[in-house]
Amino acid sequence: MNIKLLTPLRILISASEAVRHWWAQRLTAVALIPLSLWFVYSLTTMYSANYETVILWLNNTTNSLLMLFFILSLYYHAVLGLQVVIEDYVESDWQRKSLLLLIKIILSIAALGAVTAIFLIYMEF
Repeated sequence: MNIKLLTPLRILISASEAVRHWWAQRLTAVALIPLSLWFVYSLTTMYSANYETVILWLNNTTNSLLMLFFILSLYYHAVLGLQVVIEDYVESDWQRKSLLLLIKIILSIAALGAVTAIFLIYMEF
């Protein structure tokens, strides 16, 4: 086989952290397109809904799973994006590591809270 043909393939399946990070960011972005459209559509159709209607809507298995995927993809995509910004613009090594840890802790707590809320709503009924 020609070496020139294998080079792009090697890049695509590379085990480096930067390539994994790049792919994860692109995959979450692609996943967020239909999930965001679904979320916006859901918000617009339930604009004047009361609390009980929203709870019943979220109690639906499909809606709960889509909301779960939306939240997890959104938080992971946010962590990846903020990591890139921090790594690019924070010069001090200890500040960079501290900010990365802080971002991951805060967003993990927020994601855990959202997932817990969805789980509790789904299990309530």
